[in-house]
Amino acid sequence: MSGFRFLNLVRPFLPMLPEVSSPDRKIPFNNKVAWTAVTLLIFLVCSQVPLYGIVSSDSSDPLFWTRVILASNRGTLMELGISPIVTSGMIMQLLAGANLIDVDFSLKEDRALFSGAQKLFALIIALGQATVYVLTGLYGQPSELGAGVTLLLIIQLVVAALIVVLLDELLQKGYGLGSGISLFIATNVCESIVWKAFSPTTVNTGRGPEFEGAIVSLFHLLFTWNDKGRALREAFWRDRLPNIMNIIATLVIFAAVIYLQGFRIEIPVKSNKVRGQRGTYPVKLFYTSNMPIMLESALTSNIFIVSQMLATRFPENILIRLLGVWEPMDDSPQLRAVSGIVYYMSAPRSLKEMILDPIHTAAYIAFITTACALFSKTWIEVSGSGPRDVAKQLKDQQMVMAGHREGSMYKELKRVIPTAAAFGGAILGLLSVAADLIGAIGSGTGILMAVTIIYSYWEIGMREAGGPEMAAFGDLL
Repeated sequence: MSGFRFLNLVRPFLPMLPEVSSPDRKIPFNNKVAWTAVTLLIFLVCSQVPLYGIVSSDSSDPLFWTRVILASNRGTLMELGISPIVTSGMIMQLLAGANLIDVDFSLKEDRALFSGAQKLFALIIALGQATVYVLTGLYGQPSELGAGVTLLLIIQLVVAALIVVLLDELLQKGYGLGSGISLFIATNVCESIVWKAFSPTTVNTGRGPEFEGAIVSLFHLLFTWNDKGRALREAFWRDRLPNIMNIIATLVIFAAVIYLQGFRIEIPVKSNKVRGQRGTYPVKLFYTSNMPIMLESALTSNIFIVSQMLATRFPENILIRLLGVWEPMDDSPQLRAVSGIVYYMSAPRSLKEMILDPIHTAAYIAFITTACALFSKTWIEVSGSGPRDVAKQLKDQQMVMAGHREGSMYKELKRVIPTAAAFGGAILGLLSVAADLIGAIGSGTGILMAVTIIYSYWEIGMREAGGPEMAAFGDLL
């Protein structure tokens, strides 16, 4: 069966799939902002609406380490978050990039079929994930829930996944700004950071009630403790709960990523069509944006989930123990890897743990940087942003590199773009490691994704509003 026939298999399902129609006129910038705000509001409401029929949700959470990145909230309609749509999109893009699916994106019909296939695949993945979650007892044993409630829980999760797909499509079609996936990730990460900084709730860690929010706790300690020096030390360095050093570490990583966003190589180009028209094609350090860190986190989260489920079912199997051994964390049913391959793929929990186990630290750093560099270099070919694709775009616009013959443009781009992609991916990996080791709130991966997404939204906003980012060749980025 050829790839094109595979896409044709989706055709009968297209009339049944809900779809957001494309706008028939240009949407004003203010309207786009309004639609983006409405989309975000719907997502936030769904993140707080609990699933009907849950009996228990105090067991170990297999998605504990990736909740923030997947924009999911346990026990709510957003239990699956963006996982189905991200997984579907990545698999379809990889299949198309590897030419396993024959698709011509210049044809409107092929684009519609490809988009429909992504949507259908996302719903199938959501159905599979929802079924596994419910039948493995994440919300209570199926025998206690009953067949009706079990089915109702699965339907709720699939419908919520469809809502996410449609919200993302709404923004992608041009009614709003950016994409729903990016918007939901950034919102979830920022919400987590703000909550851990200003949360007014109290938590008992064995030393009596303490405010969860680091900044709230700082003022509470300063006003209630007589020894102000001891109060400051406690606020800055307390264990198990967010502290002021975590806030500072988060701000440092934010600043570092924003600073590095400005690094780029400017390739001079000129027009063959309009005499004297010149410009530049910028190749950014983070050429593939947050995609390498997203792919790396998707890979590790899937491995973690599989390893944890297998270790729970077959704890004595040698091969499963080689993959990973999981034990409960202190005063919590949540599991963490303590040995095996997944242990070396997970971040050390503190600087102390990093120093005490240097082999774990070195293996983790090597894995993250290598994976991000490889994913970044691979993604430029898959996503159509490689040197050959850029050369074709410039040629189609009758642009050539200043000081170079038309035939040498591809060679020059090939020298610059893959190197920038791989190096930028490795830098993102190192920043993620640094954020995890110095205790930044929201995980290193989450922070990097949030900053790159917020920065891209700023660029989109400036272009839409006709600001300085509205450069002559901005549409190539």
